[in-house]
Amino acid sequence: MRYLHTMIRISDIDQSLDFFCNKLGMVEVRRSESEKGRYTLIFLAAAEDVDSARRGAAPLVELTFNWDPEAYGEGRNFGHLAYEVDDIYATCAALQAAGVTINRPPRDGRMAFVRSPDNISIELLQKGDALEIAEPWASMGNTGHW
Repeated sequence: MRYLHTMIRISDIDQSLDFFCNKLGMVEVRRSESEKGRYTLIFLAAAEDVDSARRGAAPLVELTFNWDPEAYGEGRNFGHLAYEVDDIYATCAALQAAGVTINRPPRDGRMAFVRSPDNISIELLQKGDALEIAEPWASMGNTGHW
């Protein structure tokens, strides 16, 4: 397992970039937008980690801007911790066997979410390309939220 990023939700891109980049000195290393999902993701690295982050080797801060306004309390603005795993299906099966609820199953062969005992959301991402879609995950519904 390898630590990837920490996600926080933001309400204003310009203000957030001013704070994280201009004031803290972080550097934007990539950005993506999803019209279907109605969000923008901005990934930042610490100044000394930029080269490593661009190679995919340094942890990042993910700023998530949801296009539809939402008021975030202090608990809702923190999103999740993300970890890369060698086999998303094996990891989820082992967690499930240990009594962990798979809140968002890896239906796409790439991404799953679970929660810690204190309800911290943990994203698990398949290393490399997504695995071939497989049961029981493909038809498994969400449980709760993440």
